[in-house]
Amino acid sequence: MQQRISLPRICIALGLPDVESLLAHARKEYEAGERFLEFRIDYLPSPENGVAAIRKFLARHADCAILATCRRHQNHGRYNGSVEEQVRLLEAAIHAGARAVDLEIESAENCAERLQSLRSRACLLLSYHNFGGTPPLEPLLRRMTRISADGYKIVTTARKPSDNLRVLNLARANPKTPMVLLAMGEAGFPTRVLSTVMGGLYTYATPSAAGGTAAGQVSARQLRHLYRVEKLSREARIYGVIADPVRHSISPAVHNRALQARRADAVYLPFLVKPAQLKDFLLLAEKLPLAGFSVTIPHKQKILRYVDVVDPLARRIGALNTVWRKAGKWRGANTDAEGITVPLERRLRLGKASVLVVGNGGAARAAAYAIAQSGARLAITGRNLDRVRALAKACNAEPLSREQAESRMFDVLIHATPLGMSPRVDQCFFPGRVPGKLVFDLVYNPLETMLIRKAKEQNAQVIPGIEMFLEQAARQFEIWTGDNAPRAVMEKAALEALASGQNAAGA
Repeated sequence: MQQRISLPRICIALGLPDVESLLAHARKEYEAGERFLEFRIDYLPSPENGVAAIRKFLARHADCAILATCRRHQNHGRYNGSVEEQVRLLEAAIHAGARAVDLEIESAENCAERLQSLRSRACLLLSYHNFGGTPPLEPLLRRMTRISADGYKIVTTARKPSDNLRVLNLARANPKTPMVLLAMGEAGFPTRVLSTVMGGLYTYATPSAAGGTAAGQVSARQLRHLYRVEKLSREARIYGVIADPVRHSISPAVHNRALQARRADAVYLPFLVKPAQLKDFLLLAEKLPLAGFSVTIPHKQKILRYVDVVDPLARRIGALNTVWRKAGKWRGANTDAEGITVPLERRLRLGKASVLVVGNGGAARAAAYAIAQSGARLAITGRNLDRVRALAKACNAEPLSREQAESRMFDVLIHATPLGMSPRVDQCFFPGRVPGKLVFDLVYNPLETMLIRKAKEQNAQVIPGIEMFLEQAARQFEIWTGDNAPRAVMEKAALEALASGQNAAGA
């Protein structure tokens, strides 16, 4: 952008269907402290009314920077007029007080002679959008920079993790070219946080009380207070969680609050990684680079093949939930095991107890091996009896069918399946009696599962899954940072995230 105009790092995208709503949301954002708003006048039945709205809004809020956009239908906007009419509307928006205008490269290439008049009174941002994927970007940038502008906005769609890397690397490779670089969609969310860190001019956010104008946008509050986009330096360490799905993870809320409490120049991001994309993600992790990351469903076992050094217990478990880089090598551990044993050992002598583990996935394997290592008498049950028998044989446990398990009573029952997890909160592995004196449900969303409720009705002692989550997260934090985890801060963040139904990656 032109040096005479300084714009904040976050632009609130306002795409509303009528002028009254547009102005109401603009005022609300202004009152919340926002000073950079995009008026999408193409969303209005009559964009001319959007020009009048800019003038009306700035009459009372002159210190606010307005970016006017009137994207044509051919370029995934809502304006059906000609390029000439589009430019005329942008000129009118500038006359009404807009400090910047956004014009698609497709339109700009058809009216190059008129662009100088736009630039003489405001900042001109040339934009390109690709809703299908992320094409080769250097040729695209060369195409765009053939036309003089104050900034170049390139927005693609991330189909795989490494698309984030390609978008962010464009900023690294062209530090003298003013750009706005973003990848749409849940898989592209990391670019919305990191683009300004890598040198991008600004990023976009949704208004606090309305939807956004592109897939993957989140509120300015989240960008500013959870991800701290305005405070991260270019040397900031990057952590994250890989999962599919990932948008409902509370890990970003918990770890970012912990990093903030320790005043770390670091951020923790959600990475959507499909089952077939693990190798592609490791390319991103290596080149970005990531300092460490959490691993959850469905990658805990497959990630083993990509890690150079594996903790012995994690190797026996056959699953990792924590990966970090040290001395140029990826190292892996399983903090789920401590997340299970530490809460139990606060309540009983585990080595003297009889324990039933329910399940045979990654969390169940962590529980089974950790319990076996403690010396407790271990039994395992689950829906897939073949897998139950295999796990039981591997850790010298007794395999049981559900019916056999229900007929017994154990000192400890550890539930390690997804049954009862939101949104399927009405599910429970045991339809009748719960065979445990102390019931530890590793599901933490909701905080009180159907299994926990049934156990309480039987006067059993219970441990909610949030205790396991917080213990394993605290251990992850300590592995990555070498600092003590701020446990009280992390617990408060987790409970707030669960209470609000907050998701870190946005819709």
